[in-house]
Amino acid sequence: MALNLTIKQLRYAETAGRLGSIAAAAGEHNISQSSITAAIDAMEAALGFDLFIRQPAKGIMPTPSGLEALKMIADILRQHNHFEGELEALGGASGGVLRVGCYVTVAPGLLPKVLGEFSSAHPEAQADISEGDMTAMTDLLGQGVIDIALTYELGSVGEISFRPLFKAPPYALIPDDDPLSKQATVSLADLASRPFIMLDLPHTRGYFEQIFKDQGLYPKIAHSSKSSEIVRSMVAGNFGVSILNIRHSRDTGYKSVPLTGELLAPTFGIASLKGVRPPLMSRLFIDQLERLQASGAFDDLVVAPPAS
Repeated sequence: MALNLTIKQLRYAETAGRLGSIAAAAGEHNISQSSITAAIDAMEAALGFDLFIRQPAKGIMPTPSGLEALKMIADILRQHNHFEGELEALGGASGGVLRVGCYVTVAPGLLPKVLGEFSSAHPEAQADISEGDMTAMTDLLGQGVIDIALTYELGSVGEISFRPLFKAPPYALIPDDDPLSKQATVSLADLASRPFIMLDLPHTRGYFEQIFKDQGLYPKIAHSSKSSEIVRSMVAGNFGVSILNIRHSRDTGYKSVPLTGELLAPTFGIASLKGVRPPLMSRLFIDQLERLQASGAFDDLVVAPPAS
């Protein structure tokens, strides 16, 4: 028996499963909740089993069979995106969709730089951008929502390949009226004596705590936020000091000061699924990123540590 499921229905079901909410899925696709519900109901009727358990006031949760189906749907959508990108590009390299994810704290400084040049070279291309933390980047790649991710190296993730672009050493954010802001460099010991504003994202918080721990220190966490913009604002408001890895386009109310010592510097680059050839638009975008890397275009995103 033919299922006659549409790509649109698959997309709606995948989004609802990924977000755990019909309302959130409707918001992402800018359609009504009833359209998402109708697509899921039609799929469940065709499949003969329930994809989700509806939980009043708690959203939806995949059934065991639904979870397996969603994995297959993600794979189908990833292959469809690839096919669609290749097909759209047949009429010329400028056509097609660039589906790229970017680590949320890096996006404001990086995306305008790279997307502006890409749009100039490929004016007919459409950019579909997703933002999130490192865990989200891995999930979005696996679900086929994005073809490539601009993120920090994900470590030993078996299904992910990684092309490095640049090292991003940690640096200190110091309020303008703090005497430390006048120094050429500061140490982690200097920061440990002051209230600390923590960027509290998966992997990120653990990384910052670890570089203190490696020197027998621990920050005095006064505030935390999942937004690097709020972290910067709180430092500028003299609520404390902080550490980040990617520099803002301008320092207002605080100084970006290099840190002394041998500190772990994560690598930022391009992540994609192993064994999966990205669509043409993504390959062109990767080529551009590597040209920018060779020209030193990313140098202004980092605060270089002092020469040893």
